[in-house]
Amino acid sequence: MNRLYISIIIALLSYQAGAQQVTLKSKQAMLKTQQAPLKLWYTKPARQWEETLPLGNGRLGMMPDGGIGKEHIVLNDITLWSGAPQDANNYEAYKSLPQIRKLLSEGKNDEAQALIDKDFICKGVGSGGEPFGKYQVLGDLSVDFTYAGNTSKNPSFDNYQRELSLNNAIADCTYSVGGVNYKREYFTSFGDDINIIRITADKAHQINCTISISRPERAVTTAQENELQLFGTLNSGNDAPGMKYLAKVKAQTADGKISTTGNTITIKNASELIIYVSAATDFKNPDYEQKVANELKLAMKKTYALQKAQHIANYQKLFNRVSLNIGNTKANTEPTDLRLSSFHQNPDADTELPVLFYQFGRYLTISSTRVGLLPPNLQGLWANQIQTPWNGDYHLDVNVQMNHWPVEVSNLSELNLPLAELVKGMVKPGERTAKAYYNAEGWVAHVITNIWGFTEPGESASWGITKSGSGWLCNNLWEHYAFTEDTDYLRSIYPVLKGSAKFYSSMLLKDSKTGWLVTSPSSSPENDFYLPNGKKASITEGPTIDNQIIRELFNNVITASKLLGMDQSFRDSLTAKLKDLPPAGQISKDGRLMEWLQDYKEDDIHHRHISHLYGLYPASLITPEATPDLAEACKKTLDVRGDDGPSWSIAYKQLFWARLHDGNRAYKLFKEIMKPTYKTDINYGAGGGIYPNLLSAGPPFQIDGNFGTAAGIAEMLLQSHAGFIELLPAIPDSWKSSGSMKGMKARGNFTVDFDWKNGKVTSYRITSAKPRKVKVKINGQLKEVIAAGV
Repeated sequence: MNRLYISIIIALLSYQAGAQQVTLKSKQAMLKTQQAPLKLWYTKPARQWEETLPLGNGRLGMMPDGGIGKEHIVLNDITLWSGAPQDANNYEAYKSLPQIRKLLSEGKNDEAQALIDKDFICKGVGSGGEPFGKYQVLGDLSVDFTYAGNTSKNPSFDNYQRELSLNNAIADCTYSVGGVNYKREYFTSFGDDINIIRITADKAHQINCTISISRPERAVTTAQENELQLFGTLNSGNDAPGMKYLAKVKAQTADGKISTTGNTITIKNASELIIYVSAATDFKNPDYEQKVANELKLAMKKTYALQKAQHIANYQKLFNRVSLNIGNTKANTEPTDLRLSSFHQNPDADTELPVLFYQFGRYLTISSTRVGLLPPNLQGLWANQIQTPWNGDYHLDVNVQMNHWPVEVSNLSELNLPLAELVKGMVKPGERTAKAYYNAEGWVAHVITNIWGFTEPGESASWGITKSGSGWLCNNLWEHYAFTEDTDYLRSIYPVLKGSAKFYSSMLLKDSKTGWLVTSPSSSPENDFYLPNGKKASITEGPTIDNQIIRELFNNVITASKLLGMDQSFRDSLTAKLKDLPPAGQISKDGRLMEWLQDYKEDDIHHRHISHLYGLYPASLITPEATPDLAEACKKTLDVRGDDGPSWSIAYKQLFWARLHDGNRAYKLFKEIMKPTYKTDINYGAGGGIYPNLLSAGPPFQIDGNFGTAAGIAEMLLQSHAGFIELLPAIPDSWKSSGSMKGMKARGNFTVDFDWKNGKVTSYRITSAKPRKVKVKINGQLKEVIAAGV
């Protein structure tokens, strides 16, 4: 064996060892990232609800404020709604349709809108009250503390810290009063489906408090045998009783004394106290009272240590699927409220705050929905009012869809299923609405819905007649299939997709000017424009969002019918109509993407909705690769629209810029979202921001900003909508130094891990259920690789 041959062998062995070491280091780095503590923390109790810490297990929620003399814990149940099923359709509305369409074809949009307000809206009060209903707070759990040798209602305290662990879904607060160290732990259990609060002291017999529970209205509180009960019936808006609810509170101590006084539980001289809160409603659950009792009984039989361990294990099955690291420039050594302010002043010094916010979005998803229940509403599941903003309902012109945008890519795919079930429940009422207003086949939903299946137009033409809502929901349903390739699921949603396509297909009419098939009447969500006569209107024919949604939906239904081997004649009819639909976008004289079929002058150029860019996101009709001219028009549209707005609107713009592969602009939008605020007023324009507890502000609190931003961060790192997987498609300069991502999902049911340095991918791994080919774009190069089977 010659020396050259030996040298080559040594070199190869050294290279192999080095490669193994790099792989090992990469795995260790990813493991370290996954195990790094992700937490929100503070050095004082919450002064307003928007500082409290959100806990939830997909059904129950609670938000403790960590008060010293008195603690308030807001309680929620995702199913607690007033109202009831109703039929608010105007079954004479379709008779006005020919006249409305005639006025629109003549350019008399303002007259058409007046006629719609008269004859083409829902009956009754619409969303202004019952029976539409509203999502409501369940109640307020109060714990009044007394401390030995201290009679003050606001005792002085030291060493205070309050935190929420995203890794474990547990909140706690620690503090000292009179030389005694106290600790409270809170979690909404993923084990026994119950709220648990544990209070301890480092000296014996130092816990003294009274526990009470209340609700602002329609509530009765009783106390007997050391148990509190809160129960009542909400307003249905009709003669039948509304939703019923029940909450039970029990306390458990190893020592000390428990007694019932009036409507409170009194604890004296305890060393440890565990408070259990069990609650439920009769929504699809006639045995709710038994459920409350059983959950309480089962939980109290277990040790606290076992209950906590089961909770963490069940929660982490979902949360631990994804880890993300972006640099290591700043440890979490600053309280979260102050950290927000510091980030706003010097964002590039804290590249781990985007990681925390992204994982907080995943945490909120896991905490606010559960398979078999309801999807998160405008407030997720956290509300502190009877009259929640916008009823805490499901808005269908971007908001509920945005709530689900991070779910698939963030490896929480099954948490899309509650939305699919909600939409399935809208089909039958949506068929009645389609007939009543458009004399059309299939089903339709407009702008708002609730748990009762409301599909009618809203009570004002200016916003309520938008009919893109049902088609937009079909995009969310389709995305679950696109990511999972689950044909059983596709078969289950196919009737929903087909029914929506049937509606649009049967109500399209030929535009006299262009010959295109368009919707009429319709609108671009919540926006208006100037007519040539100087008057303003919202109602029009064929707004861009309708054209894009219908094009996408028809293509998806055609694909589904081929995969499932059914409905060839219907498929052929959609294929024929696709040729006569307007294009995915038109470019105006000033280079922007047109929002309407005609190039109307906008009333508000900074309007919060950017609906005509639907084709860019969430759809894939517009991409820089396939439609560069339309992509450029989208950029000009966004430049004019501006970067401000409610948080959800800023998040949407972040997503648009990510799709346009402009990482620095997307990051600018992220920084705009992350500005600290305490405002709670109703806002429709500039504003936005993030509360100290990291919930997003419109203001007021709307959770879609959290979910949209989480989706935006994911989209900056991974995209898979254009026919291939692209790594780091929109990474900003400040994130380029180094990072790693593990466990994100791509369309086609691929799992993706990768590392980067100096803005370049240094290693990656793509896995699938079985080995197969996949196209990947890495560091600007498109290649075909084999995904490893697992």
